[in-house]
Amino acid sequence: MSARTETDVAHVAAAIGDPSRAKVLLALAGGGALSAGALAAEAGVSNSTISGHLAKLREARLLTVELDGRHRYYRIATTDVARALEQLALIARPLPVRSLNADTRAKALLRARLCYDHLAGRLGVAVMDALRDEGFLAAEGAPPGEAPPGDAAGDTAYVLTPHGHRELGRFGVDTDRLPRRRATVRYCVDWAERRHHLAGSLGAALTARMFALEWLRHGKYRRVVRLTEAGRAGLASTFGVPNSQLS
Repeated sequence: MSARTETDVAHVAAAIGDPSRAKVLLALAGGGALSAGALAAEAGVSNSTISGHLAKLREARLLTVELDGRHRYYRIATTDVARALEQLALIARPLPVRSLNADTRAKALLRARLCYDHLAGRLGVAVMDALRDEGFLAAEGAPPGEAPPGDAAGDTAYVLTPHGHRELGRFGVDTDRLPRRRATVRYCVDWAERRHHLAGSLGAALTARMFALEWLRHGKYRRVVRLTEAGRAGLASTFGVPNSQLS
């Protein structure tokens, strides 16, 4: 087995660094698959230009392609790519808002969005807070229900409690059958809120269950999700999310 060497960060950074390619990645950061034509529209470039951008992103192993007959669809390669985009957004400067539509979209993304396959934005952070406050999750180094030191800074390990295991099973999420190819409980530091939202296989399963119950619906804009009235009531009664956090 060959020894591990330093990674080529510059190669990946260069692939992400082009504004058009960054728009492609962000369009796919909600976990869906899109055609080259749809991605060209998202990036604001021609169909002939997008092929070169997609080739560079695939070379950097940031995208994968799926074949459906004669059609090709692109998606984010792994959850780690989406996670990296979320972390880059923590240090990136805000884009200028130059239209009413852009302002509406930006506010919707801040309110509730998908980070690959799990809930993010203010709503995602509110759910994470409630899971911790209600004892579904415990942070190592902090008593159940209390925030760990340096919550937004990272380096916190969360574990699922027996109470969480039991109550999530009642909700319809069998934590014993979650995929083992990824960590059960992980978090992202939300780029907008600078606080944790729930990732990992548990975050994905919880979000999928909310969609199945129609607590969440896809919004008008890509990646944006909308909380329904049923979701508002359900999050409050099932997880103790305060109504003040659901606006």
